Amino acid sequence: MRQSRPFLELLSTEPESSLSRLNRRLDDSIPFQWHHHPEYELTLTLNSRGQRFIGDHVGHYDSGDLVLVGPNLPHTWYSQEKVLEDDPHIALVVWFHPDLTNRLTQNLVEFRGVQAMLRRAGSGLLFSPAASDAVRADFESLFSCPPAKRLLTLLAILHQLTSDQAEPLSNGSPTPAYPREGRERIDRILTHLHARYKEPLKLNELAQVAALSESGLHRLFLKHTGKTLSAYVTRMRIGDACARLSGTTQPINYIADAVGYPSLANFNRQFLALKGMTPREYRRLFV
Repeated sequence: MRQSRPFLELLSTEPESSLSRLNRRLDDSIPFQWHHHPEYELTLTLNSRGQRFIGDHVGHYDSGDLVLVGPNLPHTWYSQEKVLEDDPHIALVVWFHPDLTNRLTQNLVEFRGVQAMLRRAGSGLLFSPAASDAVRADFESLFSCPPAKRLLTLLAILHQLTSDQAEPLSNGSPTPAYPREGRERIDRILTHLHARYKEPLKLNELAQVAALSESGLHRLFLKHTGKTLSAYVTRMRIGDACARLSGTTQPINYIADAVGYPSLANFNRQFLALKGMTPREYRRLFV
């Protein structure tokens, strides 16, 4: 996986609009670009398959993937293949600031469900394929309708999504408003971990990435995520394993090695501790 420099993404609003939009069409791939921003982000990914990284979540996505990312929650998508080879990877993205939704949801009883859903989005929310299909036409219309209709359509989409049992994704914390130097350090650490979580964790190497001592690295990481480095990496590895167990027929011993556990016994032990069941029992839930 090719790394790119992590960054706090600064979004510009469009004239006469409270929203920002991106109709992203890429022939080659969706690149790994680890970033965060103060806005909510609703992303619909089409004609693309690959990996989704949100906080400490790692999962596989397919065409129709619909995710709501909360403010300052680090995230990226990384494509691996297209569904239709002659068509581009498509990411339809809409950003909106918390101030906008706070003003609406706090004062209008009709949007209390939306307010509750947005609070849950702090960990990232994955909507069901049925919910994605139900809002797809309206979502696509956001890129052709005038600003007033655009805002009303987004509110209708959010309201419709409140009826879905959306799956929370990350157990990590959003990136706090550190001074620039501290923010760049934690971003460098997270980018390195998300690119190399399948490899053995090397504290001296990670400390060099952060330009900190190993003790300073531990303190900064714990303050930011509420977790130790090893616990964070374990969640990413087991998250990847869950996606493989539920979405592929790969043998369990192959999955263990692929996500960073050369020892199958250790993999089984870590999986049981985190998920409350064995990998085999987890796979049976999806058969």
